[in-house]
Amino acid sequence: MRRRTCWTYVLTLLVAMSSLAQENKLKVYISADMEGVGGVSTLEVQAEPRGREYEKFCRIMTQEVNAAISGAYDAGATEVLVSDSHGDGLNIDIELLDRRARLIRAWPRPLAMMQGIDNTFGAVVFIGYHAGEGQANAVIPHDFNHNQILKLNGVEVSEAGFNGAIAGDFDVPVVFLSGDQTIARQARDFFGPIETVAVKQAIGYSSAIMMHPEESQRLIRAGVKRGVERRAEMKPYKVVRPVKLEMTFFNIVKAEVVSYLPGVERTSGETVVFIAHDMVEANKFLWVANSVR
Repeated sequence: MRRRTCWTYVLTLLVAMSSLAQENKLKVYISADMEGVGGVSTLEVQAEPRGREYEKFCRIMTQEVNAAISGAYDAGATEVLVSDSHGDGLNIDIELLDRRARLIRAWPRPLAMMQGIDNTFGAVVFIGYHAGEGQANAVIPHDFNHNQILKLNGVEVSEAGFNGAIAGDFDVPVVFLSGDQTIARQARDFFGPIETVAVKQAIGYSSAIMMHPEESQRLIRAGVKRGVERRAEMKPYKVVRPVKLEMTFFNIVKAEVVSYLPGVERTSGETVVFIAHDMVEANKFLWVANSVR
């Protein structure tokens, strides 16, 4: 009888300790793009594989991601997942990446720039993000593939807004974003008083006032730490379901071809509308539509 009582006590204690360990886990998700990385001002020179500074900025992108990883761990993170979300998804130097993090690379992925996000994460961080299509005073503003404008339930969104809405479907808040001053302002408009760092001050489409990469990384680390620590103050960016995804293309032929897909309404020569059950379905449709040439 005493032996049974002892084993029951031990089993209860182990279950309690396991539950406590689960409660104390803090998973942080990082989605990283390149156009918003400090020092980047053009696609052709820095952000495309044929550019003469591309390899350098792969390294600098990796260093900014490492700064974010360090900031997350400074704030108590127990796990960090990074999504390489620029171009072909093969930009972050895995040998230079902070060994505490895991990395998602290459395409295709069901959740694209947000692959791996789920409701076990406590916070989302955006590194190297850029303003949406048509924005003034922004470096390389665009939405996903440089030929469209996106709306969710009638509200125009940037990549940050779209991806933040995916995180919102899983009840995870965006707590930090880095890029130029324009996407930083857009992010606060969408997500509320999150932490942001402007690693450059845009002058025009390809011109900006830059700072030294080490200064960008210092600011990112400190900003991510504050954002993750303040995560309880942040609200997930949730889009009302069903989700009305509106895509206006600059190429009328592409709009026509996308309109052939089931469930798509073509509301004008350049614009198609798709009603999605949730942001996961909206994202899948977006990436299929953007695969049309």
